[in-house]
Amino acid sequence: MTSDGRTPERASLGTWPTPLEPAPRLARALGLGPDDLWIKRDDLTGLGGGGNKIRKLEWLCGAALADGATTLVTTGAPQSNHARLTAAAAARLSLRAVLVLAGTPGSSASSAPGNLALDGLFGARVVWAGSAGGDALVATAAQEAERLRGQGEVPALIPFGGSSVTGARGYAECGRELLTQAPDLTTVVVALGSGGTMAGLVGALGAGRVLGVHCGAVSDPAGSVSKLVSGLSDAHQAAPEALRLRLDQVGDGYGALTEPVMSALTLTARTEGIVLDPVYTGRAMAGLAAAAEDGDIRPGQRTVFLHTGGLPGLFGHQATLTRAQAALTWED
Repeated sequence: MTSDGRTPERASLGTWPTPLEPAPRLARALGLGPDDLWIKRDDLTGLGGGGNKIRKLEWLCGAALADGATTLVTTGAPQSNHARLTAAAAARLSLRAVLVLAGTPGSSASSAPGNLALDGLFGARVVWAGSAGGDALVATAAQEAERLRGQGEVPALIPFGGSSVTGARGYAECGRELLTQAPDLTTVVVALGSGGTMAGLVGALGAGRVLGVHCGAVSDPAGSVSKLVSGLSDAHQAAPEALRLRLDQVGDGYGALTEPVMSALTLTARTEGIVLDPVYTGRAMAGLAAAAEDGDIRPGQRTVFLHTGGLPGLFGHQATLTRAQAALTWED
């Protein structure tokens, strides 16, 4: 919503509809039928290297423009896909971008390439917030917005992960788009980060057809999604206990590589030539594999895996790069 409560017009940032592609070799490897598994390619949304945040940012940036914003301010981890795409959206819309990121200059996370290199390429300014996380990170962003306001700028605070009721509209639209591409779909599997992507899909498809795989980005994934769903005026209502969630793929925490995730990355790459990232889509695919194994996803049903992007983040994740390089074979 805009600051005065109006529904904003969308900013034009992405390329729609994104493709829906069959994944028969991966399906067979997971014990499904060759026509059972399809991949919704929201990694191919166009702007800034692609990814799911573009659908959210179309609505969020539309609201910011309607309010006369000159600068977008958002938060995230050092390798945040959302921060990278906010910077790209700002460049497209002739706005400035300030990214308030957890960490300090020179730390292993803040000196890795990946998304951070693209943040610089898009012209964003980074404010390092130290070890602050959660509410403290949001408070630092609010302070930065006040500082900008004092300099005559009009800052727009873009929420963590783009996840607000306004941002979730983008994925309610995606759910409707999916219904035109695969009207017989039974389950959409999606990474659950800040919650807005899953919430929008639930708003369009209902809780029973959306399986969210928790990635460890928020402390209360069910509550976060349920709150956003309830704010979508055209949404199905979804109490936290009604949501389909897998909480078994977090491992040692957000950002930590697990064996199921590495297996999912490798299997997807070697069967379909598609690259996932180790934090979000890798966990979502590991959750899909676990759901196929325990019977929550079954042969004969149309399952869609939502590829939310995140490729640049892989190049900022040293553990994954080390494992991938170790798998190389060569001859003298």
